[in-house]
Amino acid sequence: MPESHLAVWGDPIAHSKSPQLHAAAYEVLGFDWQYDRRQVTEAAFASTVRALDDSWRGLSLTMPLKEQAFRIADIRDAHAGLTGVANTLLLGERIAAFNTDVGGIVDALAEHRIVALERVRLLGAGATSASALVAVSDLGATHVDVRARRPERARSLAALGERLGVAVTIAPFDAASDAVDLTIASLPGGTVLDEAVVGPLAARGGALFDVAYSPWPSALAASWTGGEAIAGLGMLLHQAVRQIRIFAHGDPSLPLADEAAVIAAMRAAL
Repeated sequence: MPESHLAVWGDPIAHSKSPQLHAAAYEVLGFDWQYDRRQVTEAAFASTVRALDDSWRGLSLTMPLKEQAFRIADIRDAHAGLTGVANTLLLGERIAAFNTDVGGIVDALAEHRIVALERVRLLGAGATSASALVAVSDLGATHVDVRARRPERARSLAALGERLGVAVTIAPFDAASDAVDLTIASLPGGTVLDEAVVGPLAARGGALFDVAYSPWPSALAASWTGGEAIAGLGMLLHQAVRQIRIFAHGDPSLPLADEAAVIAAMRAAL
């Protein structure tokens, strides 16, 4: 396969593990692809994309560029369309946008035998929470309790829930808690919640899937008593697998050749 250029963009970006993940996969696949990282601001994003030459195959996007990536695209997959964000661009005559975070969450949970849900709690109201809401809907969830410091920020999640047929309630962190099967936290790195808040959430919160993974355990995971605490590294791995499927053949649902070996190499690179 001819050489192609790819990269992960974000601001900041030095912390990203994507280059290690992608390099490990391409070595197994035998792809002569170059994958780098680049710091790109929101203001510079559109002009930087348009300046790329034909050697560029695709981009991985992290914060704060996921909404920008969604807007610049000519076509979007269903998960990007639902969430309004994209973490993957396939470049060419038409720019195609994908949200592989949704599938990454589903695949990461499946590794822990979480394949069906009814009631879920989301901690946080940002873009990752939108992906998490779609993911748990795909797993059958019918009720989602969203907790946010500023509940008004979660109104878009209520609207998304209505589109998905999921009943979404919104409350502050310290509101009374009903029992749920799973709690998904997408709080900014380093967030520390008061023990008086964490205790009731954990007691009836089921397993914890924390998008945070460095350092691990996160402050929330270290205090979690409701069930297993699962790090976000699985999501990072599996969203990248789906990105590589897109870069290889344009379809995030079509497995790669010898995908088990690819995943093993990527996991070893983390």
